[in-house]
Amino acid sequence: MRESRPDLGTRYHLLQGPSRGRPRPDRANRSTTVSEIRVTIDRLPDQREERTVTTGTTVGQLFAEIFEGDRSNIAGRLRPAGAAGVLVDLDRALADGDVVEPVAIDSEDGRAILRHSTAHVMAQAVQEIFPEARLGIGPPIKDGFYYDFQVERPFTPEDLKAIEQRMQAIVKQGQRFARRAVSDEAARQELAGEPFKLELIGLKGAGGDVSTDDGANVEVGGGELTIYDNLDPKSGELCWKDLCRGPHLPTTRNIPAFKLMRSAAAYWRGSEKNPQLQRIYGTAWESRDALKAHLEFLIEAEKRDHRKLGSELDLFSFPTEIGSGLAVFHPKGAVIRNEMEQYSRQRHIEAGYEFAYTPHATKGTLFEVSGHLDWYKEGMYPPMQLDEGVDYYLKPMNCPMHNLIFRARGRSYRELPLRLFEFGTVYRYEKSGVVHGLTRARGFTQDDAHIYCTRDQMAEELDSLLTFVLDLLRDYGLNDFYLELSTRDPEKSVGTDDAWEEATETLRQVALKRNLELVDDPGGAAFYGPKISVQAKDAIGRSWQMSTIQLDFNLPERFGLEYKGPDGADHRPVMIHRALFGSIERFFAVLLEHYAGAFPAWLAPVQATAIPITDAHVPYLREVAAQLRAQGIRVEVDASDDRMQKKIRNAQKAKVPFMLLAGDEDVAKGAVSFRYRDGSQNNGVPVAEAVAEIVEAVRSRRND
Repeated sequence: MRESRPDLGTRYHLLQGPSRGRPRPDRANRSTTVSEIRVTIDRLPDQREERTVTTGTTVGQLFAEIFEGDRSNIAGRLRPAGAAGVLVDLDRALADGDVVEPVAIDSEDGRAILRHSTAHVMAQAVQEIFPEARLGIGPPIKDGFYYDFQVERPFTPEDLKAIEQRMQAIVKQGQRFARRAVSDEAARQELAGEPFKLELIGLKGAGGDVSTDDGANVEVGGGELTIYDNLDPKSGELCWKDLCRGPHLPTTRNIPAFKLMRSAAAYWRGSEKNPQLQRIYGTAWESRDALKAHLEFLIEAEKRDHRKLGSELDLFSFPTEIGSGLAVFHPKGAVIRNEMEQYSRQRHIEAGYEFAYTPHATKGTLFEVSGHLDWYKEGMYPPMQLDEGVDYYLKPMNCPMHNLIFRARGRSYRELPLRLFEFGTVYRYEKSGVVHGLTRARGFTQDDAHIYCTRDQMAEELDSLLTFVLDLLRDYGLNDFYLELSTRDPEKSVGTDDAWEEATETLRQVALKRNLELVDDPGGAAFYGPKISVQAKDAIGRSWQMSTIQLDFNLPERFGLEYKGPDGADHRPVMIHRALFGSIERFFAVLLEHYAGAFPAWLAPVQATAIPITDAHVPYLREVAAQLRAQGIRVEVDASDDRMQKKIRNAQKAKVPFMLLAGDEDVAKGAVSFRYRDGSQNNGVPVAEAVAEIVEAVRSRRND
C-alpha cells in the first residue's frame, strides 16, 4: 500500500556504454546511512541510472519519481543482486543492489499482466453472479485470456453480457490488487470450497509437475504460495481473492479496454480424464483504439479461416465417421495439394535429394531405440498388439525409419552428404481440445528430409539448407520471415552437454548469417537436438511456424550409424532433420488463409472458367478450352442453365483467376473477353493471346 511516499532524493549516477551492469570502481568505498539503499533503473538499452533511495521505497514510488506523469508502467522486472529477473508488482519494496526495469502496459509482459488481471476481474464477476461457480485456472494467452469454471450449466450469450457489465462496475470501482504470501495449510483453509485450487496447492506441495501448457504455472509455479486480494479502495475490505503468482495491475482502474469473446467447454487441465468445465475467453488491451484494431483484425481473420474457406470452396472436410483431426481432401483441394507437392519434388531433385518411402506402422522396438517411447509416448497413438502380442505403433516421426535406410548397407564418406526426402504420413494423438482444422491435426504428411553429413560438412550444409528453405517458401508467396532458435530442456533431452553446446552454437552462427531477426526459445528443442524454426508472417501480419531445421548428434549414436572415412576408419555422421512445410496439411491451411482462398493462378484448382453469353456460344468456348487444356491449364466451361451474371458471380465466389466470356462479336473476331478476379475486364482479346496470357501467368508461378 502507498499511503505516503518517502523522499527519494536526487542523488544518482548515469551508467552508459561499456560500464553498463558493472559496479562503479568507487562503489565499495562509498557509505550509506542505514535508512538508504542504492538501486539501479534500466531505462534504455544502453543506459542505466543509479539512485540512492530511502529504505522501504517501492518499485511504483521509484517509477513515479523518475517517470513523473507517465502511468504506462504497470509493473517492474526486478533483478535482485546476483539473481535472475522476475516480474513484480509496483508495491514491491526495493532492496539494496536491486536492478529494476519498467514494464509498460503495451509491452509483451505488460499485456500479459493486464490480461491476467482482467481474468481475475472476470472470475470475480462470475462468482458474484453465479455464487455456486468453482474456480479453475485463468491464465493470459496470446491476445487475450480465459478462465475455467465449474458451473451447473453452460454460459449463454446473455450470461456473457451480464458478466461483462459486472466487470465494468468492478473496473470503475478501482479495487486494489494486493499480494500476500501464505503457507500451504493456510491456503487450503482459505480455499477449502475451491476443489480445483486445492489440487493445485497439492501439486506444488508434492513437488509435482506444474505445467505451463494448461496454465497451472500462473497459480502455483513459484517458490511460495501467494493469494491476491481484491480490496475496496475506500474501506480496504476484501471483495474477492484468488490463488495466484502474479504480478497484477495496481488497481482495476488500470484496465483500459476489454471484451468477452465466447465460451466453450474445456477439460480440467486439458485432460479428457478430468471433469469438463466451462471456459470464458476474453481480450484486453492498453487502449480502446488497440481493442478496436484487434476486433477489426479478428473480423478479417475470420473471413480467412481455412476451415470456413475449405468448406465454401469445396477443398476438404473432416467426416465424423473418420474421426477428429483426420482430413479428407476433395478433388479441388487435391489439385492444390498436388501442385504444392509436385513443385516441391522438382526443387528437391534439383537440390540433390534422394526420395524414400516408409510404412505407416512399425514395431515398438524401433521407437525404443530412437527414444520416442521414453520422451514422446503421450503424443503417440496407443499400440496395436499383433504377431502374438508384439506392440505395433502408427509412426509419429519418419526419422527412425530413415536411419534404418542409412544403416541398411555400408556407407562411405564419398556418399556424404546423403539427403533423404519423403512425403511421409505420420500420426500423433493430439488432445481433442487442441485439434484445430488442418493446422493441428492427428494425421498429416510431412515433407520430411534427413541429411547425413560429416562434421566438417555440417556448417556449410546447414547454411545451404536454410537458403533452400527460405527460397522455396518465397516461391509460394511468403516473404516476411524471422528465425527462432530452440535450445535444450535439461529435463527432457538426451546426449552430452558438449554435443548440445556444439550443435546449438553451430545453428546460431548459421542463423545469424541470414540477417533476419533471431529470437531465442529456451527449452523448446526436441529431446535429441536444438532447432531453428522459420517463422513466416502472412498477409495480415500473423506469424506461423514453417520450416524446422534440427541438428542431431544423438540419434546417429543411438542407431549406431557409421561411414568409412578417408582414413579407412569408422566415423559417426551428423544428422540434420528438416521439415520445410512442417506438414502439407498445415502449409495448405496457411496458404489458404494467406491468400484468403484466392490462390495464385499456378495453384488455383480451376485456373480459368469459360462463360458463354448464350448457349449458342458454348461450342466456341469448348474449342478455346481445348487449346488451354493442351497447354496444361485447368479450365471449365460453364454450360449450366444459369444466366450469364450468375455464372460470373459463381466464378468470383470460387475465386477463379481468369474468366473468358464470349458472345457473337467475340466469335466473329476469334476473340474472348477477359474478366479478372478483381472485377476488371479486357474485351476483344484474340484467342491465341488469351491462351498465351493464361499460360504465362501459370508457368511463371507469379503469386499476384
